[in-house]
Amino acid sequence: MIVLEYKLVAAAEQRRGMDEAIRTAQFVRNACLRYWMDSEKVGKNDIYKHTTKLRAEFEWAKKLNSTAVQAAGERAWASISRFYDNHKKGAATNVCGRKPVGYPKFKKNVRSVEYKQSGWKLDASTKRLTLTDGFKIGVMKLLGKWDLMLYRQEDIKRLRIVKRADGYYAQFLVDVERHFDLEPSGKTIGLDVGLKSFYTDSEGHEEPNPRFYRKAEQSLKKLQRQVSRKVKGSNNRKKAVARLGRKHLKVQRQRKDHAVKLARCVVMSNDVVAFEDLKVRNMIRNRKLSKSIQDASWREFRLWMEYFAKIMGKIAIPVNPAYTSQICSGCGVAVKKDLKTRTHVCGCGTVLDRDRNAAINILRGALRMVGHTKTAGETQETLVEMEEDQPKLASIAEARIPRL
Repeated sequence: MIVLEYKLVAAAEQRRGMDEAIRTAQFVRNACLRYWMDSEKVGKNDIYKHTTKLRAEFEWAKKLNSTAVQAAGERAWASISRFYDNHKKGAATNVCGRKPVGYPKFKKNVRSVEYKQSGWKLDASTKRLTLTDGFKIGVMKLLGKWDLMLYRQEDIKRLRIVKRADGYYAQFLVDVERHFDLEPSGKTIGLDVGLKSFYTDSEGHEEPNPRFYRKAEQSLKKLQRQVSRKVKGSNNRKKAVARLGRKHLKVQRQRKDHAVKLARCVVMSNDVVAFEDLKVRNMIRNRKLSKSIQDASWREFRLWMEYFAKIMGKIAIPVNPAYTSQICSGCGVAVKKDLKTRTHVCGCGTVLDRDRNAAINILRGALRMVGHTKTAGETQETLVEMEEDQPKLASIAEARIPRL
C-alpha cells in the first residue's frame, strides 16, 4: 500500500464544504466512542450498526457518504482495539482511581475525513477530483507530480481529505506492492543516535544533527507573540494563527525530508543495519532534553529505515541499547562513564569516541540476533532463511570492526 498526495485547488465554498465533512466525521467518531463507553460488550460490528443509526437519526449526517461514515466508525474502533491490546500487554494500568493509561479520548480537532471507494470520482488524465456526497463540493484540481495513470481506479482503495495550515490535500491509498531489486553491498553497519550528532556509525562517520526546530525557534516565538497580542475571535488573530501554523508545518516537513533521505541512503548502502531500540516516549520526560530529543525525530528515522529495509530486501535490527556505551568493544570489559565523558578509554588499549564504541557494540549485538528475531516487519520464518548467510555477514562485520 502506497500513499499518493496532491494539493487541492479549492474555492472558498468548497473549503467550507470540506470543513463540514470533516466536522461530521469527527462527530461520528466521537458518537461511536460514547456508545462504546455507555454499553457493554461492544464489538466492531456493533460500531458499524451504530453508524447506520446515526445517519438515520441526524438528517445532516446523511450528507456524508455512507462509506465515509463507516470509516469514521473504524477510527473509533481502532482507538478502542489499541487500548485493548495495550491492556493485554500490561501497558494500560489504572493509576490512583483515574482512567487507565491509553484510554480512548474524544477528538476535538480532527483534520481529515476518509472515503472508501464511493463518494468521489477521479479523472486521472486531467487530474481532477470530484466529491459527490451531499456537501456539494464538486470538482477540484489536483497539484502534484505523481502520475495516477499508472494505477487502475479499482486499486485506489481509499481517499483521504486532509486539512493543513497551508491548504487542503487529497491522499490516495493505492493497493500496490513496492519492491526494489538491489545487488548485495556486503556491508553491515551499527548506528548510535545522539544529540551532538544525529548518529555515529560503527565506521566512525558522524552525521550532523540538523536541529530544524532550534534554528526556527526565534521565528516561532515571534509569531507566537503576534498571536497573543491579537484579540480573540478577530480576523487578525486567525491570520496570525495561520502564519504560526505554516511555520510549524515547515519544520515538520524538514524533519520528515531529512529522515526519509537519510534512512534511504543508509539502507541502500548496507545489507544489515543495526540501531538502538529506544523508548522515545519515556526519554522525552526529561525536561532538560525533551525539546532536543523531539527535534532529532529518532522515531521517524527508525520507522523509515524499517520501511526501506522491507521493500529493499535488507535487514534492519533494533538492539537493546543497555550498556552499549559502557562495554568496551575491544575486550568486552565494562568501563563506567557519565554522559560528560565523550571518549572511551579502556585498559586494553582501546581508545574510541564514546558513540562509535556504542555503535560497534550495537552491530555485534544485532549480528547475534540475525535469524532469531523479527525485524523490520519481516516474519520469523523469513529471517530463519537468512541464517545461512549469518557466518558470511559476521565475518564481514568482524573485518570492518576496528580492533584497537
